[in-house]
Amino acid sequence: MDMFFGIETGATLALALFIGFSAGVIKGVVGFAMPMVMVSGLATIASAEVAIAGMILPTLVTNLWQALRQGPRAAWASILRFRAFLLTGGAIMLLSAQLVPWLPGQLLLLFLGISITLFVLLQILGIRIRLSSGARSRAEPVFGAIAGFFGGLSGIWGPPTVAMLTAMNTEKAEQIRVQGVIYGLGSLVLVVAHLGSGVLRAETLPLTASLVPPALLGMALGFKLHDRFDQETFRKVTLFVLLFGGLNLVRRGLV
Repeated sequence: MDMFFGIETGATLALALFIGFSAGVIKGVVGFAMPMVMVSGLATIASAEVAIAGMILPTLVTNLWQALRQGPRAAWASILRFRAFLLTGGAIMLLSAQLVPWLPGQLLLLFLGISITLFVLLQILGIRIRLSSGARSRAEPVFGAIAGFFGGLSGIWGPPTVAMLTAMNTEKAEQIRVQGVIYGLGSLVLVVAHLGSGVLRAETLPLTASLVPPALLGMALGFKLHDRFDQETFRKVTLFVLLFGGLNLVRRGLV
Protein backbone atom coordinates (compact mmCIF):
# COMPACT_ATOMS: atom_id res chain seq x y z
CA MET A 1 0.00 0.00 0.00
CA ASP A 2 3.06 2.26 -0.09
CA MET A 3 2.09 3.63 -3.50
CA PHE A 4 -1.31 4.82 -2.19
CA PHE A 5 -0.47 7.70 0.10
CA GLY A 6 -2.78 7.80 3.14
CA ILE A 7 -4.23 4.30 2.49
CA GLU A 8 -2.78 1.75 4.90
CA THR A 9 -4.30 -1.65 3.98
CA GLY A 10 -5.80 -3.55 1.06
CA ALA A 11 -9.18 -3.55 2.78
CA THR A 12 -9.03 0.23 3.08
CA LEU A 13 -8.23 0.53 -0.63
CA ALA A 14 -11.16 -1.78 -1.49
CA LEU A 15 -13.45 0.43 0.58
CA ALA A 16 -12.12 3.53 -1.20
CA LEU A 17 -12.88 1.93 -4.58
CA PHE A 18 -16.40 1.07 -3.43
CA ILE A 19 -16.91 4.67 -2.29
CA GLY A 20 -15.85 5.83 -5.77
CA PHE A 21 -18.32 3.42 -7.41
CA SER A 22 -21.19 4.51 -5.12
CA ALA A 23 -20.45 8.17 -5.79
CA GLY A 24 -20.54 7.44 -9.53
CA VAL A 25 -23.98 5.81 -9.29
CA ILE A 26 -25.44 8.78 -7.41
CA LYS A 27 -23.87 11.27 -9.81
CA GLY A 28 -25.27 9.39 -12.80
CA VAL A 29 -28.77 9.53 -11.33
CA VAL A 30 -28.96 13.17 -10.16
CA GLY A 31 -25.94 14.81 -11.82
CA PHE A 32 -24.10 15.88 -8.66
CA ALA A 33 -22.91 14.79 -5.20
CA MET A 34 -19.76 12.91 -6.25
CA PRO A 35 -17.36 15.22 -4.34
CA MET A 36 -19.77 15.25 -1.40
CA VAL A 37 -19.99 11.44 -1.24
CA MET A 38 -16.31 10.83 -1.93
CA VAL A 39 -14.95 13.41 0.50
CA SER A 40 -17.34 12.26 3.25
CA GLY A 41 -16.59 8.58 2.65
CA LEU A 42 -12.84 8.85 2.16
CA ALA A 43 -12.52 11.11 5.21
CA THR A 44 -13.65 8.17 7.37
CA ILE A 45 -10.63 6.08 6.26
CA ALA A 46 -8.01 8.76 5.54
CA SER A 47 -7.13 12.36 6.34
CA ALA A 48 -9.24 15.22 5.04
CA GLU A 49 -6.42 16.30 2.71
CA VAL A 50 -6.16 12.81 1.20
CA ALA A 51 -9.97 12.67 0.86
CA ILE A 52 -9.99 15.93 -1.12
CA ALA A 53 -7.10 14.75 -3.31
CA GLY A 54 -8.80 11.39 -3.91
CA MET A 55 -11.92 12.87 -5.44
CA ILE A 56 -10.18 15.29 -7.85
CA LEU A 57 -9.55 13.10 -10.94
CA PRO A 58 -12.78 11.01 -10.73
CA THR A 59 -14.73 14.25 -10.45
CA LEU A 60 -12.95 15.77 -13.44
CA VAL A 61 -13.39 12.75 -15.74
CA THR A 62 -17.04 12.04 -14.85
CA ASN A 63 -17.98 15.71 -15.20
CA LEU A 64 -16.49 15.87 -18.70
CA TRP A 65 -18.49 12.77 -19.67
CA GLN A 66 -21.65 14.26 -18.20
CA ALA A 67 -21.13 17.61 -19.92
CA LEU A 68 -20.54 16.06 -23.37
CA ARG A 69 -23.18 13.33 -23.18
CA GLN A 70 -25.51 15.34 -25.46
CA GLY A 71 -22.72 16.66 -27.67
CA PRO A 72 -20.27 19.59 -27.60
CA ARG A 73 -22.75 22.04 -29.17
CA ALA A 74 -25.24 21.61 -26.32
CA ALA A 75 -22.39 21.91 -23.81
CA TRP A 76 -21.20 25.16 -25.40
CA ALA A 77 -24.72 26.59 -25.26
CA SER A 78 -24.80 25.84 -21.52
CA ILE A 79 -21.44 27.57 -21.03
CA LEU A 80 -22.75 30.73 -22.70
CA ARG A 81 -26.00 30.68 -20.74
CA PHE A 82 -24.31 30.35 -17.33
CA ARG A 83 -21.10 32.29 -18.05
CA ALA A 84 -21.64 34.72 -15.14
CA PHE A 85 -21.91 31.82 -12.69
CA LEU A 86 -18.84 30.09 -14.18
CA LEU A 87 -16.57 33.14 -14.29
CA THR A 88 -17.40 34.25 -10.74
CA GLY A 89 -17.21 30.74 -9.29
CA GLY A 90 -13.92 29.93 -11.01
CA ALA A 91 -12.19 33.08 -9.80
CA ILE A 92 -13.36 32.63 -6.20
CA MET A 93 -12.46 28.92 -6.23
CA LEU A 94 -8.85 29.64 -7.24
CA LEU A 95 -8.50 32.02 -4.30
CA SER A 96 -10.28 29.97 -1.62
CA ALA A 97 -8.41 26.74 -2.50
CA GLN A 98 -5.20 28.34 -1.28
CA LEU A 99 -6.70 28.52 2.22
CA VAL A 100 -7.12 24.71 2.56
CA PRO A 101 -3.80 24.00 4.33
CA TRP A 102 -4.46 26.70 6.96
CA LEU A 103 -8.22 27.11 7.37
CA PRO A 104 -10.12 24.41 9.38
CA GLY A 105 -13.39 25.21 7.66
CA GLN A 106 -15.81 23.43 10.07
CA LEU A 107 -17.80 26.60 10.67
CA LEU A 108 -18.07 27.24 6.93
CA LEU A 109 -19.31 23.69 6.27
CA LEU A 110 -21.85 24.07 9.07
CA PHE A 111 -23.17 27.30 7.57
CA LEU A 112 -23.43 25.77 4.08
CA GLY A 113 -25.09 22.62 5.44
CA ILE A 114 -27.74 24.55 7.37
CA SER A 115 -28.49 26.78 4.37
CA ILE A 116 -28.89 23.83 1.98
CA THR A 117 -31.00 21.84 4.46
CA LEU A 118 -33.37 24.78 5.00
CA PHE A 119 -33.68 25.27 1.24
CA VAL A 120 -34.63 21.61 0.71
CA LEU A 121 -37.08 21.57 3.62
CA LEU A 122 -38.87 24.61 2.16
CA GLN A 123 -39.12 22.78 -1.18
CA ILE A 124 -40.48 19.64 0.49
CA LEU A 125 -43.07 21.70 2.41
CA GLY A 126 -44.27 23.14 -0.89
CA ILE A 127 -42.68 26.57 -0.38
CA ARG A 128 -40.77 26.67 -3.65
CA ILE A 129 -38.16 29.36 -4.13
CA ARG A 130 -38.28 30.41 -7.78
CA LEU A 131 -36.10 32.85 -9.64
CA SER A 132 -37.84 35.00 -12.24
CA SER A 133 -36.17 35.73 -15.58
CA GLY A 134 -35.13 39.17 -14.36
CA ALA A 135 -33.69 37.88 -11.10
CA ARG A 136 -31.57 35.16 -12.73
CA SER A 137 -28.91 37.51 -14.08
CA ARG A 138 -28.43 39.04 -10.63
CA ALA A 139 -28.55 35.71 -8.77
CA GLU A 140 -26.04 33.82 -10.95
CA PRO A 141 -22.86 35.64 -9.78
CA VAL A 142 -24.01 35.34 -6.15
CA PHE A 143 -24.57 31.58 -6.42
CA GLY A 144 -21.30 31.31 -8.37
CA ALA A 145 -19.34 33.07 -5.63
CA ILE A 146 -20.86 30.84 -2.92
CA ALA A 147 -20.24 27.65 -4.92
CA GLY A 148 -16.68 28.68 -5.78
CA PHE A 149 -15.82 29.63 -2.21
CA PHE A 150 -16.93 26.32 -0.72
CA GLY A 151 -15.67 24.38 -3.72
CA GLY A 152 -12.15 25.66 -3.27
CA LEU A 153 -12.18 24.95 0.45
CA SER A 154 -13.82 21.51 0.46
CA GLY A 155 -14.11 20.33 -3.15
CA ILE A 156 -17.91 20.51 -2.72
CA TRP A 157 -19.68 23.02 -4.93
CA GLY A 158 -22.70 20.96 -5.98
CA PRO A 159 -25.35 22.00 -3.41
CA PRO A 160 -25.33 25.76 -4.20
CA THR A 161 -25.37 24.96 -7.91
CA VAL A 162 -28.29 22.53 -7.63
CA ALA A 163 -30.15 24.99 -5.40
CA MET A 164 -29.85 27.62 -8.14
CA LEU A 165 -30.94 25.25 -10.93
CA THR A 166 -33.86 23.99 -8.85
CA ALA A 167 -34.98 27.55 -8.14
CA MET A 168 -34.86 28.16 -11.90
CA ASN A 169 -37.04 25.07 -12.44
CA THR A 170 -34.55 23.70 -14.98
CA GLU A 171 -35.72 20.70 -17.06
CA LYS A 172 -34.02 17.45 -15.99
CA ALA A 173 -32.03 16.72 -19.18
CA GLU A 174 -30.77 20.30 -19.30
CA GLN A 175 -30.06 20.29 -15.57
CA ILE A 176 -27.84 17.21 -15.89
CA ARG A 177 -25.98 18.76 -18.84
CA VAL A 178 -25.59 22.15 -17.18
CA GLN A 179 -24.31 20.53 -14.01
CA GLY A 180 -21.77 18.57 -16.05
CA VAL A 181 -20.56 21.75 -17.76
CA ILE A 182 -20.40 23.77 -14.54
CA TYR A 183 -18.76 20.99 -12.52
CA GLY A 184 -16.45 20.02 -15.39
CA LEU A 185 -15.02 23.52 -15.72
CA GLY A 186 -14.94 23.79 -11.94
CA SER A 187 -13.01 20.51 -11.79
CA LEU A 188 -10.38 21.86 -14.18
CA VAL A 189 -10.01 24.93 -11.98
CA LEU A 190 -9.83 22.68 -8.90
CA VAL A 191 -6.97 20.64 -10.42
CA VAL A 192 -4.98 23.82 -11.07
CA ALA A 193 -5.86 25.23 -7.66
CA HIS A 194 -4.76 22.13 -5.75
CA LEU A 195 -1.59 21.73 -7.75
CA GLY A 196 -0.85 25.14 -6.31
CA SER A 197 -2.01 24.31 -2.78
CA GLY A 198 -0.02 21.04 -2.70
CA VAL A 199 -3.05 18.82 -2.08
CA LEU A 200 -2.65 17.18 -5.52
CA ARG A 201 0.94 15.99 -5.85
CA ALA A 202 3.02 12.93 -6.74
CA GLU A 203 2.15 11.13 -3.48
CA THR A 204 -1.64 11.56 -3.81
CA LEU A 205 -1.89 11.06 -7.59
CA PRO A 206 -1.97 7.19 -7.57
CA LEU A 207 -5.00 7.10 -5.26
CA THR A 208 -7.08 9.61 -7.19
CA ALA A 209 -6.18 7.88 -10.50
CA SER A 210 -7.20 4.48 -9.13
CA LEU A 211 -10.66 5.84 -8.23
CA VAL A 212 -11.47 6.87 -11.82
CA PRO A 213 -12.49 3.41 -13.21
CA PRO A 214 -14.99 2.53 -10.43
CA ALA A 215 -16.45 6.04 -10.60
CA LEU A 216 -17.02 5.68 -14.37
CA LEU A 217 -18.57 2.23 -13.92
CA GLY A 218 -20.92 3.55 -11.25
CA MET A 219 -21.87 6.55 -13.37
CA ALA A 220 -22.80 4.33 -16.32
CA LEU A 221 -25.23 2.47 -14.06
CA GLY A 222 -26.54 5.76 -12.68
CA PHE A 223 -27.25 7.10 -16.19
CA LYS A 224 -29.43 4.06 -16.93
CA LEU A 225 -31.45 4.69 -13.77
CA HIS A 226 -31.73 8.42 -14.54
CA ASP A 227 -33.19 7.80 -18.00
CA ARG A 228 -36.11 5.92 -16.40
CA PHE A 229 -37.22 8.87 -14.22
CA ASP A 230 -39.82 11.47 -15.18
CA GLN A 231 -39.37 15.17 -14.25
CA GLU A 232 -41.19 15.01 -10.90
CA THR A 233 -39.42 11.81 -9.80
CA PHE A 234 -36.10 13.39 -10.77
CA ARG A 235 -36.92 16.49 -8.69
CA LYS A 236 -37.80 14.39 -5.65
CA VAL A 237 -34.67 12.23 -5.92
CA THR A 238 -32.57 15.38 -6.38
CA LEU A 239 -34.06 16.97 -3.26
CA PHE A 240 -33.50 13.78 -1.26
CA VAL A 241 -29.82 13.63 -2.23
CA LEU A 242 -29.49 17.37 -1.59
CA LEU A 243 -31.08 16.95 1.86
CA PHE A 244 -28.67 14.12 2.67
CA GLY A 245 -25.79 16.28 1.53
CA GLY A 246 -26.94 19.26 3.60
CA LEU A 247 -27.32 17.16 6.74
CA ASN A 248 -23.93 15.56 6.14
CA LEU A 249 -22.32 18.98 5.84
CA VAL A 250 -23.94 19.93 9.16
CA ARG A 251 -22.51 16.73 10.67
CA ARG A 252 -19.06 17.53 9.34
CA GLY A 253 -19.30 21.06 10.69
CA LEU A 254 -20.24 19.84 14.15
CA VAL A 255 -17.84 16.90 14.47
